[in-house]
Parts: sequence; structure tokens; C-alpha cells
Amino acid sequence: MENSLLIAILAGLGGMLGWGLADFFAKKTIDEIGDIASLAWAHIFGTLALFLVVAHNIIFFERKIVMPSDTYTWIILIFFGVLQAAVYFFLYRGFGKGQVSLLSPIFASFAGITAIMSIVFFGEAVNMFLIFALIVIFCGNLLINIDPQIFKTKRFAFTKITGFKEIALATLLAALWTLLWGKFVNSQDWLLYALFMYGFMTLAILMLVKLQKINLSISISKSSIWKFLVFIGLFEVMAYLAVSFGYSATSRISVIALLSGAFSLPLIILARIFLKEKVLPIQRMGSIVIILGIMLLALLK
Repeated sequence: MENSLLIAILAGLGGMLGWGLADFFAKKTIDEIGDIASLAWAHIFGTLALFLVVAHNIIFFERKIVMPSDTYTWIILIFFGVLQAAVYFFLYRGFGKGQVSLLSPIFASFAGITAIMSIVFFGEAVNMFLIFALIVIFCGNLLINIDPQIFKTKRFAFTKITGFKEIALATLLAALWTLLWGKFVNSQDWLLYALFMYGFMTLAILMLVKLQKINLSISISKSSIWKFLVFIGLFEVMAYLAVSFGYSATSRISVIALLSGAFSLPLIILARIFLKEKVLPIQRMGSIVIILGIMLLALLK
């Protein structure tokens, strides 16, 4: 297996695990304090954790940090932070309006859109075996997010689902962010750029909190929530660091995007083990298909 493909696979798996674990712990906070409040606190802790990671690299590994000196780079970093905050906003707004089981497979398609755009419009180098492996992973991701009940509805149409417009917009913005971020950090200081992007995303979320007058205070009776908010932030940082490193070290955006986009896999496994949630047959099938796709990637030379 070539080195760039191995890096892409590991980066994608890191993103998958990070975002999957973050969503798992979010299950324990959203019902208690709300989605936007959970998002805000998690990103505050995530920003702090990311800052400590950068500081640790500077102090103990003598990593040289070169601050962006041109206005253009700062504008782009702000753009990526605000764009990702917008993804979260429309995603949670859509989920708040409609059924997550119906809307989740729509959002899950963002990774496939990213892969197609990277291959078709940016000329990412692929062969037929790689394309087949990516299609397998994408299909598994859709299966793991689909609720079979939707097919029992007469005259079913995605456009008639409550919250579809918000989720569709979140999906397109997520695909755009993933593709452009992958191109932007390639061969750049991915760690520093990830810190600034994440920090600007957190600021944008806090501005949203202020505009919507959302109360971020947490009562003493819910003090156990704090550890879960910290975990969400830590695992989100893990995901962003993994994919940002992968994008900086390899041009295989499609592999990283599709693997990291399969974050529902660890979420379902963890929810089954620790929360005793039922795994639907179609979810079990989707999990097997994703794992099969990963195995196919590992066979590539």
C-alpha cells in the first residue's frame, strides 16, 4: 500500500472515531441542556484542548510556529470557521424540526458528494478498485443511517420531509467545507490552521448563542453533564486534527471524507454496548458493508 493511501485511511478512521465518540457523548447532554448549548460548551472545551495541543508541541517538541502574515489567509480561516458553524446550525435546526431517522441519511451523503467533486472536478487520482471500495463505504454509510420505516410511507418524497431544506443546506455546506478545507491545508501548517479555524468556529457559535439569547448556565443538579461536554470537545478535536493532518499530507480527499463521514459506525456500536440501544438489521448490514469497504482499501497497492 502506498504511503499516501495509508495516511488517508488512518486519518479517515481518526475522524470517524472522533466524531462518532463526540456524537455518543452528545446523546447524554442534548436532552439535558439542549443542542446549541451542548455545541457551545463542547467547542469552548475543544478550543482550549486544541490550544494546549499546540502549546505542547511548541514547548516539548520545539515546533516552529509561523503565524499567517497576510490578510487573505486570515479571511480564509475565518470563512472556514464560520462555514462549519453554519453546518452545525442548519444541521441541528433541521433535526429539531423533523425526524432524525429520516434526515440522517440525507446528511450522511455529504461525504459522497465531496468524493465525487474531488474526483470529477479536481482530478483526484483514482483507479477502478479504489472507486469500488469508496462506493462500498458510501453505500454502507447510507444503510447505517436509513430508517426502513420510510419505505413503508406511501408517496414518500424527501422534499416533503419536515426539516429537509435545512438538512439539504447543511449537507451541501459540509461537502463544500470538507473539499475546500482539504485543498487549503494541503502542504500547510495543518495544526496551527486547525486551531485558528476551530477557534473562529467557536466564536461564530457563541455569537449565534448571543443572538438567539440561549442560556448557557448549567444548574448544580446537572453538574455531571460537564464531563460529557469535555469529552465531546476532546473527541471533536481528535477528529479535526486527524482529518486536517490527512488533508495536509495526502491529496486523497475522497478516502478521508468517506471514512470520516462514516462516524455513525462507532456511534451505533457504542450505543449498543453502553446504552443497550437496539441495532436494526439494516444498520448491522451497513456496519458490515463499511468494514468490508475498509478492508478493500487496505488491499489496495
